[in-house]
Amino acid sequence: MSNMNLTLKIWRQKGANDKGKMVEYKVTDISEHMSFLEMMDVLNEQLVNTGEEPVAFDHDCREGICGMCSMYINGEAHGPDRGVTTCQLHMRMFNDGDTITIEPFRAAAFPVIKDLVVDRSSFERIQQAGGYISVNTSGNTTDANAILVPKENADKAMDAATCIGCGACVATCKNSSAMLFVGAKVSQYALLPQGQVEATERVKNMVAQMDLEGFGNCTNTGACEVECPKGISLENIARMNSEFLKASFKG
Repeated sequence: MSNMNLTLKIWRQKGANDKGKMVEYKVTDISEHMSFLEMMDVLNEQLVNTGEEPVAFDHDCREGICGMCSMYINGEAHGPDRGVTTCQLHMRMFNDGDTITIEPFRAAAFPVIKDLVVDRSSFERIQQAGGYISVNTSGNTTDANAILVPKENADKAMDAATCIGCGACVATCKNSSAMLFVGAKVSQYALLPQGQVEATERVKNMVAQMDLEGFGNCTNTGACEVECPKGISLENIARMNSEFLKASFKG
């Protein structure tokens, strides 16, 4: 494939209290081997060189680990590819002459800070509400293999722990639900013996904080699992509901 010329329609918003709008830009000579963020770098260099304000967007590791690169591309969280974050999305997924629409993740609990940058500190507050264990993890630690954990449980806990908290599940959900995220964070502890000490309070506190932040409820559409870059299973939502029910009976 030869290099591409593209039209970008990007959400521009100066600040949280400003009214935003879609602005159209042209980029030329974009290589199919570039990542989506590298393409955005080309645009921003172009804007800076012409004295315009560059587009603000979140990024950090650019290796699909940190979950910062939260862009809603052509109506999909992280764009048209599957199992990838925006920084892992390559321009070969697009064609010469394409128009690409780029927006921030839209949810009441993810207010826009500027352009494509949103405030996802609500996720941090949910984790702070219960995402910890009180067992000794330093100093007088227990040898790892002294606590027997069934391999199936260990594997499921590890699968849940791969959640990077990017928020694609929220952005994708018609209700802006955070239940896949919270389900993953509850599950990674619920499946292991180290997580049992706080199990009852954890799920109650994290669900309460989720509701307080203004996230919607789950209606089992399943779009969250499809768009999740780490393939977090809906099974984790079921496990969270089960844990919450058990905790409710315990008072």
